[in-house]
Amino acid sequence: MEWWAVLSVGLAVLLAVFLTGAPLFVGFLLINLCGIYLLAGGRGFVMVSDSIFDTAKISQLTAIPLFILMGEILTRSGSVAMLFSSMDGLIGKVRGRQYVLTILVSVIFGALCGAAMAVAAMMARSLYPTMMARKYDSKLSIGAILAGASLAPIIPPSVLVVIVATLADISVAKLLIAGILPGLVAAALFLVYIAVRVRLNPALSPDAETGAARPGLVGKLIAVAQMLPFTIIIFCVMGFILLGIATPSESAATGVVGSLVVAAIYRRLSWRMVWEALDATASMTAMILAIVVSSILFGQLLAFTGATRELIAFATGLSHASFIVMLVMLVVVFAMCMFIDQTALMLILVPIYVPLVTHLGLDPIWFWLLVLVNLTVGGITPPFGYAMFAFKAGAPGVGLPEIFSAVLPFVLLFIVLMALIVAFPPLATYLPGRI
Repeated sequence: MEWWAVLSVGLAVLLAVFLTGAPLFVGFLLINLCGIYLLAGGRGFVMVSDSIFDTAKISQLTAIPLFILMGEILTRSGSVAMLFSSMDGLIGKVRGRQYVLTILVSVIFGALCGAAMAVAAMMARSLYPTMMARKYDSKLSIGAILAGASLAPIIPPSVLVVIVATLADISVAKLLIAGILPGLVAAALFLVYIAVRVRLNPALSPDAETGAARPGLVGKLIAVAQMLPFTIIIFCVMGFILLGIATPSESAATGVVGSLVVAAIYRRLSWRMVWEALDATASMTAMILAIVVSSILFGQLLAFTGATRELIAFATGLSHASFIVMLVMLVVVFAMCMFIDQTALMLILVPIYVPLVTHLGLDPIWFWLLVLVNLTVGGITPPFGYAMFAFKAGAPGVGLPEIFSAVLPFVLLFIVLMALIVAFPPLATYLPGRI
């Protein structure tokens, strides 16, 4: 069977399984097991066990349960609600300010953990119920949360940046710094889009918004004081990484400790709260990791059939023009990362792309940052964006069709961001050039 037929049939069956309402990882496993059996027979199941074992050993994945646990503790202790309320008070009378706060808080958490899945799940558990209680539009709320969470792999610190930079043999520090300006530009695009939407359709923002009073000096000082304990977690996570004291996973562990300290400051720390946070973290982590394991195995199956290799060869053979080849390379990433785990896709593509980047004379920092943005937007692109599934795990009452329609405008904004980076390379290269 031709590679395109293998890829088409596999995706069609996978989508059909998803439409039945079966758990997400069941669809992945079904395709994987059937495909491996058809291609390699019973001996192919050895690859399944090896893949699951190898995935379980990926040290970067330990940050996911730790950051989910941190989010659970912050949520159940009322810390996230306190942060949200304090920032709300600082902003004052702004129509649709809860959407604005969602973007800002999501960016903060994204800068803390660097894992879009963890941030999406955490925001689904914390901010989304708050916004629904305040009668905000569900779709715009979901889109804002996922868009903010998707900045996590771009804004430092980011585990994915370290993986890509290591595989591509470029400076980790420069690639990390390169994400700062594009991340801020993306956040600005989201805020402008939200402001325009609310301006054109005031019904998206509750009527009570217009009556909000602008806080005075005393109110602002109180709001700032309420936010100060949160700096403990910022220092425990980002501070330790920037100082070179801890790895992302180690900083995640210190973030958990910091969240316990903050809960104690707010007088919400109790054994029952900690136990409930651990219980919720275990179930959510099991669901997310099962999807990750299945997704990585699916990527390995595509590589085993040769579909991925042939698809890339087909794309790169379309033209010898540097810009066209680069565009095709990015389109391949955009398409593939919608249904393949980021790490698995990078392990397949980076060794193939590195010589092409050198041959075409592209700036490696600029190109790989574009790839990172591509990977990020793939995480919120239907039908298989993993960040959307993480949100679904954190908010089980929300249907996938609603999530799909909610993220599409923000996917277009990410594409605008990539166009800006292509048109103005200094967005990605200026800060790295200063070190």
